[in-house]
Amino acid sequence: MFQTLRKSAIAASAAFALMTSAGLAVVAQPVHAQAASESAAPATAPATPAVPSAAAKPATTTVDNPYGLEALWKTSDAIAKTVLVILLAMSMGSWYVIVVKLIEQTKITRQAKLANKTFWSAGTVLQGAASLEQVSPFRFIAEAGLESTKKHVGLLEHVDLNSWVTLSIQRAIERVQSRLQNGLALLATVGSTAPFVGLFGTVWGIYHALTAIGVAGQASIDKVAGPVGEALIMTAIGLAVAVPAVLGYNWLVRRNKGAMDEVRGFGNDLHSVLLATSRKA
Repeated sequence: MFQTLRKSAIAASAAFALMTSAGLAVVAQPVHAQAASESAAPATAPATPAVPSAAAKPATTTVDNPYGLEALWKTSDAIAKTVLVILLAMSMGSWYVIVVKLIEQTKITRQAKLANKTFWSAGTVLQGAASLEQVSPFRFIAEAGLESTKKHVGLLEHVDLNSWVTLSIQRAIERVQSRLQNGLALLATVGSTAPFVGLFGTVWGIYHALTAIGVAGQASIDKVAGPVGEALIMTAIGLAVAVPAVLGYNWLVRRNKGAMDEVRGFGNDLHSVLLATSRKA
């Protein structure tokens, strides 16, 4: 019996060893298969990210500006358009005056040089006046002085000749000065009122913009900033009209002063010559 148990134990130990070795072989097979597949697989280089071409540029899109002078004119009412037309008329009028007065002052400067060259070298005042241009203010003053000496008769004889000639030449000089100052009042008016006209247009535009926003019930930044910024164009236009008018006014006034100094000097010299020739006569 003891032998029988021993044989059974040996048989069981052999069976257990056989089962253990079979299990280890089954478990090791997938591991070896995976290692074999990994060793058989070809080595691949890591993928490199695509570098964008230097020639490729992002597409640019142009967006039309819904605000500006064109949009302001198309969307504005009759009052805003009237303000724009008034500012345009002011600008055209001021530039016209500046150009015309500049040409006139240049002409007077040239006529002053001609008077100094030809008038005083003539034999008589009449000959000297005839040598000047027909529209020259210096000829006008010379003829006024000659006329005063001829009209010093009758009741005017009771007035001293010196005082009468002085008065006549002074009147002629004042007429020349008045003609030189024509148009300067327009420049002063445009320079002082154009900013306020533009400001009125801005206030009117902002009023309508805010009214439209209130009716629409939307207060986003595009609904507020666009119309308000468009209305501010009126103020910019008003300043653009006023600044050249003010600068032109100051410049022309200064040039007028120089021209009138030439005219007054000519009148004073003429006064002395007329008194001297009348005493000889």
